[in-house]
Amino acid sequence: MINITIKHIRKNKKVQTFILAGDSNLRAMGFTDHSFRHVVLVSSIASNILEKLSFPERECQLAAIAGYLHDIGNVVSRHDHGQSGAMLAYDLLTEMGMDTLEITSIVAAIGNHEEQYGHAVNSLSAALILADKSDVHRSRVRNRDVSTFDIHDRVNYGAEKSTVRVDPNLKTITMELKIDLKITTVMEYFEIFLERMIMCRRAASFLGCNFELIINDAKLL
Repeated sequence: MINITIKHIRKNKKVQTFILAGDSNLRAMGFTDHSFRHVVLVSSIASNILEKLSFPERECQLAAIAGYLHDIGNVVSRHDHGQSGAMLAYDLLTEMGMDTLEITSIVAAIGNHEEQYGHAVNSLSAALILADKSDVHRSRVRNRDVSTFDIHDRVNYGAEKSTVRVDPNLKTITMELKIDLKITTVMEYFEIFLERMIMCRRAASFLGCNFELIINDAKLL
């Protein structure tokens, strides 16, 4: 078996094609950006969360891989893209020669990152959930005509900064947001992201931490 790293994944031509094609599909449907910017960021945050909590280096590397691959299912369909993505990742990683036990952890994380049915079932999935749901930022909005924004566009475009902070001593994982209240409101944020915040709280709990949400310096959770 080959010790596959995130560098191998990022260089893989099939992975690159799946990410670009999946993002193209979402662009056609009017969804926010899901291209390399998103997956690179999620990969980095997921790995960093486990690293800050002193998980083994290899586990952090697997979290990075899960984060990078988590949205490849969009090449099939937006609906249940976590499930199709897990199956695509299984084939890709098997083809690359990764250890089967490591593959099972990664596909479980990918298959459980959607809020409609996902659960933190292992450390990778918990870190992936927190990393993915924290990526709220105006750079993800493709539509630049503010007059035509729907609530998803407004909330993402109104988010000027999003940061995930891990305090291993206090056992807290904090999502800090700075939003432009002239564009969106805290209520609108919760209107579309409440289910995701509940999922983040459960993911943090799986890692032995409390989840906190701070918006414009006000602690809301």
